[in-house]
Amino acid sequence: MQPATLLPVLIEHGRISHEQATMATDLCSGGKPVEEVLAEMGVMEEQALCGEIADILGFEFWDLTGLELTPDLLSQIPEESIRLNGALPVLFDDTSVTVALSDPLDPQSIDDLRFAAGKEIMPIIAMPSQIRERITTFFGGGIFSQDDLFKATEKALSEKTNLDDQANAAPIIKFVNTVIAQAIQARASDIHFEPFEDCFKIRYRVDGALYEMAPPPKSLSDAVTSRIKVMSGLNIAERRVPQDGRIETVMAGRSVDLRVSTLPTQFGESVVLRVLDRTTVNLDLEALNMPKRIYDYICNVIEKPNGIFIVTGPTGSGKTTTLYSCLRRINTIDSKLLTCEDPVEYDMEGIMQVPINEGIGLNFARVLRAFLRQDPDRIMVGETRDVETAQIAIQASLTGHLVLTTLHTNDAAGAVTRLIDMGVEPFLISASLEGILAQRLIRKICPECRTPFEPEEKSLETIGLSPHDIGNRMFYYGRGCQHCNGTGYKGRKGIYELLDVNDPIRELINAKAPTVVIKQKAIELGMQTLREDGLRCIFDGETTIEEVTKYT
Repeated sequence: MQPATLLPVLIEHGRISHEQATMATDLCSGGKPVEEVLAEMGVMEEQALCGEIADILGFEFWDLTGLELTPDLLSQIPEESIRLNGALPVLFDDTSVTVALSDPLDPQSIDDLRFAAGKEIMPIIAMPSQIRERITTFFGGGIFSQDDLFKATEKALSEKTNLDDQANAAPIIKFVNTVIAQAIQARASDIHFEPFEDCFKIRYRVDGALYEMAPPPKSLSDAVTSRIKVMSGLNIAERRVPQDGRIETVMAGRSVDLRVSTLPTQFGESVVLRVLDRTTVNLDLEALNMPKRIYDYICNVIEKPNGIFIVTGPTGSGKTTTLYSCLRRINTIDSKLLTCEDPVEYDMEGIMQVPINEGIGLNFARVLRAFLRQDPDRIMVGETRDVETAQIAIQASLTGHLVLTTLHTNDAAGAVTRLIDMGVEPFLISASLEGILAQRLIRKICPECRTPFEPEEKSLETIGLSPHDIGNRMFYYGRGCQHCNGTGYKGRKGIYELLDVNDPIRELINAKAPTVVIKQKAIELGMQTLREDGLRCIFDGETTIEEVTKYT
């Protein structure tokens, strides 16, 4: 059974608590079956769990102990379908097959089995361990074999030559759904489908790093791409130009948005899905675990009646999440909030959100100009990309509106230089700018395999430290374990650099001072740099020297 499907059902029917579900999800991330995890936690034994699910779904529960499985019975459903769906035929007649399901909450399984058997499927529930044991006894190997999935998919494609038919073939649907479900379970932020001359690769980005899954046959490339295009409403016949789309789906019991981007390459279309899993994102400002001085400053600045607050950093550094968390905090009944985004990533109750559409000329500047006639109090601009957008944002701030926006720069002081390079007058920047927050996301050491060690002098030099500087402080790294899939890291956290635009900084902006001068002045006035915040995380045992060196 899939944890993401099973646990919400158990919560809904009062069988387990939210805290138990969270703990079980974490323990399942290493690949252990959810029924084993719940038993080890002392929540529910496997037999009791299956009985509960049978009651909830209104199915019969069978104990398979002593059940005789004959060749006639097992031949009712093809071996690959038995393996792929974790399903075992237990009875049959001329019109139907009674099948024990190891994952009764997967509706696709029954459709697949009905198609494979050519008969009606009568589902019952049995313990997954018993089903696995019998499948291994009679066929060898286990359930959900990747090779079996690939073989079944290739077989289905060989029978269908039309691309539409291939995209809607049951094995292709199951394969794509499985890839997406696995990515969501692994908390991936992106899924990459990459065609090369001799192979077809699929990679997940988890905690900022890419990991490759078992590569499917090259022959599946076009059908998988077409399936994703069908799901996102794109033109499957057009392979010459990039396309962008969106998939809104309930995957494994969770509401998930997938932003789809296709790109024509030498050997086929490369497809990247950005996973926006609303159930895993906490948009409370407190959940970002910022240093107290930065948290207090942001809480103060976003309550101001006017001015501009900029969050800066590279793609994937968590800028949008920070701004959403700010909006959520100030989203009150007495305040009108408007956002323009490309695209809208998360729907927020009580906020007017406008998606940018460059194709019809609906860019940031045009939307922002329209916002000023909508009587707003606070405005969020997804990204300040050009001088026109910047000038309108400044005009909005000077006429009594608080503006939140993002820029792509390396550090906080660089945002000032970037605006001047765009063509914005320095006196307008100094008059409207309230603060700039630079941020990065660094991986956290896995708590299950965190191990102390003594760093070499050479490693310390990379972050500007000497053995004398560190004294008796402990350093840690992750050995790698099942909990973190052998990476040594689990989850990410932000590191921050906050530039408070006060009078001395405003004087430097008006004088068009270089970035390095503004940064140096800010440090003199108490600004902690990204590197210094990263060092704090190392000393607190939360991350490694390599992570801080990589991102600062």
